This record gives sequence, structure tokens and C-alpha cells, in this order.
Amino acid sequence: MTDVFDPGKQTRAELNRRVFVGASAGAAAAGGSIAAALAQTNAYGKFHPPIVPENDPSLTASRVMLERPGGAIPAYTAVPKNATKTTPGVVVVQHIWGVDAQIRDVVRRLAKEGFVAIAPALFARGNPPSGDTATDYTIFLPFAEKLDSRQVSGDLAAGAGWIRTRAGVAANAVPPKVGITGFCMGGGIALSQIVHNPAPYQALAIFYGYLNQEGSPREPLTDATAGYVAKLTVPVEGNFGGRDSGIPAASVRLFESKLTVPHDIKIYDEAGHGFFDDQRDSYVGSAAADAWIRTIAFFKKYLTA
Repeated sequence: MTDVFDPGKQTRAELNRRVFVGASAGAAAAGGSIAAALAQTNAYGKFHPPIVPENDPSLTASRVMLERPGGAIPAYTAVPKNATKTTPGVVVVQHIWGVDAQIRDVVRRLAKEGFVAIAPALFARGNPPSGDTATDYTIFLPFAEKLDSRQVSGDLAAGAGWIRTRAGVAANAVPPKVGITGFCMGGGIALSQIVHNPAPYQALAIFYGYLNQEGSPREPLTDATAGYVAKLTVPVEGNFGGRDSGIPAASVRLFESKLTVPHDIKIYDEAGHGFFDDQRDSYVGSAAADAWIRTIAFFKKYLTA
């Protein structure tokens, strides 16, 4: 079972959002067209066309099947048109809404930035509803509750293997280097991979994922449950909301203090949980734009060297 936080768990403050949007607009523009688009708060926070469309000429988007014990599962992929055998990759771990329009867009955004990206559909065995225009996360709870941690680890490792075999090398070969990122539920799952199954990955980026990996995910991180943090073996980037009532800022600061690997952890005071989901009203454009700039810089630093 995977624990899930309410995607809208936050304290919203429209005034603060406007203030921070203005402060981040210049940095977003400097970070490229995707970050600049993300900073346009008025355009997002509701269902909208993708930032990077499927027919973008710089990439090839497709749906593939990942062979797994008990039956193949689908995954959504995007590959830069100029990808080579050494082009790095990123495994994207879905949020509670599944591999919905927002996650598929993130996969394409990563390809637009030069990464081979894949998002395995972790709920696929249960035949879930589409998350594309879903507003009630509770309909997905039965699928999240049925997730098996070993099966999930295998599904995600298969995604990393696909990135490598696509390049014509062995599923465990390096290069290409492969990172992993996840959002909300997927952020906690991505972190758990580096705790329990780190071999396929060379970098981790967390978006407001649960940090308590040794106790209940719903409980704040404490010294007693933070022992695993010092054992992490890959560089870590983290993006969290200061207004997130499910993952307290104190837990984030404790997590950061225990890290012994290279890391970049940031708490966005203006944001709550789910601030990167530009399809829903938890979205905060200033935080999303800055987090995108930092995440791409982080992956380029640790996956292309």
C-alpha cells in the first residue's frame, strides 16, 4: 500500500501568490520557454492544453509496454529526436491522478529539455479511470492502496531499463545515466526507490513527497525516523511547499540536515501541496517555474557528467 496525501492539502493565499509571481517572472524567462510558461499563473491552475504538445517536432512521444511478471504494463514515453546512446533519462513517478495529462506533459517537457523520459502506469493492473479531468482524488485511493512496494519498484526499474535498452545497451548499463522524479504520492515512492532499490538511478528529484520512510508516511519526520537519510547514495533535489500541512517545513529541514550526498532542497513559502500540478487549483506558478529551472539544472549536472 502507498500512503496518499490530499492533493489540495494547503493554505492558499492569493495575495502571496501574486507577490511571488512577480518576483519569479524574470528568473522564469531566463530559464527557458517551459519555465516562462509555468510562471503564467493566470493561464494554469485549471484544465488546459499541454505546454509541450505531443506533435512537438523536437521529440517523439509514444506509449510502450513494459514486460513484467504477471503481465506487461503500459508506460508513456518521450524521446528527443536527437537522442544518442548516452542521452540521459528520467523515470517519472505518477501522482494520485495516474499518468494523466499533467504527467504526460511533464514527460514531454523533460524530452524537450534533452532527456529520454518514461512514466510507467502503476495503476494499470486495476483498470483505473482516466485522471485527465478528474477533480476527486478519492476515486483513485483504492488503486493506490493496492500497490505492492516490490511490484512498484520492479515497474519503475523496468522503466529505467527501457531507457537503456532503447539506446541499445544493457538494462543496467551506465551510460546512459538515469534519474528518478515523482510528485506527491510519486515523490514518496521515488524517494523509497533510492532507499531500497537505488541501483538503476543516479539522481533523485522529489516534488512534495512524503519523507518519513521508516515510520508512518503521515507522521512528521523525526530524529528517530530519519536514520535512513544519511544512507542515501545519489544526489537529491527537493521541492516543497511551506504551506503544505501534510509535509511540515520542519520535516523538510530535518531531512536536509541529515543528507550526506550533494543536494538542493527548497521550501517555497508561497506554495502548498501539489503546487507543480498546473492542471489543478493547487498550482502556484512562481514555485512551479523556479522548481522546474532548478530540477532541470540538477539533472543536467548529475546525469550528463
